[in-house]
Amino acid sequence: MNEELLARIADALERLAPSLVSSDDLTAAPAYVWDGRAARAVEQFAPAAYELLYGIDAQKSVLLENTRRHAAGLPAHDALIWGARGTGKSAGVGAVIGRVQEEGGDLALMQCGSDKLSSLPALFSLLRRAERRFILFIDDLGFDDAGGDARVLRSLLDGGANARPGNVRLYVTSNRRHIVPRTMSEQDDPINQRDVVDDKMALSDRFGLSLGFHTIDQDAYVAIISGYAAHYGLSFDAQDAIQWATQRGSRSGRVAWQYVVELAGRQGKTLPR
Repeated sequence: MNEELLARIADALERLAPSLVSSDDLTAAPAYVWDGRAARAVEQFAPAAYELLYGIDAQKSVLLENTRRHAAGLPAHDALIWGARGTGKSAGVGAVIGRVQEEGGDLALMQCGSDKLSSLPALFSLLRRAERRFILFIDDLGFDDAGGDARVLRSLLDGGANARPGNVRLYVTSNRRHIVPRTMSEQDDPINQRDVVDDKMALSDRFGLSLGFHTIDQDAYVAIISGYAAHYGLSFDAQDAIQWATQRGSRSGRVAWQYVVELAGRQGKTLPR
């Protein structure tokens, strides 16, 4: 085999599996983003203030306690955070990590896109050597079926050489309680029905914590706005707030915050984010 052919093969392999590049100092920043080849420090990590996330008190309290345990080197769970869009799932993750960091915990956020799951063994290898604890955050995860990447992630949570290291816990958000969809057609599957259901639930079962974030009612929506308004010194009319949500066809913590932004703009006041 001549040298030219060997070089072409090497180039092709490099394109299929690019080599890792040097990552930023993993002890220096509060948050990082994994791009599939290296971890890059987030220049400005500014999560929502924990105390300002209204309407999800029970969920954020459980997640905060779990995060504190992990930061302290105590047993802690991987967490699946599921529910309706705009209900505070992602904001809650950032807020609890920010709170633990404020309390002095040596803990960092590592965010990984759902399209980078195949590179997780390389990330785990990197983090295993770091003298620090991490929350690996995968936002808005969902699979069309229980195969492919779903089984890859499941195997990484199962144990073995490629499993996530002890200084890392996974926090995953999803619109689906079981990450993969479940349909009535499962009942008609020619394979044993229990096997089909078990396969689809197998990934979600790997998470020790499963926290549901649900659509809020009108009273809760107004209460969220009231809490923000009191904190930022804003005046508001409840009926105007309700109309804002009606026009958007949704009531959620996200819509409530958007209304608060609108209020601040109307009243000439600044907000921190």
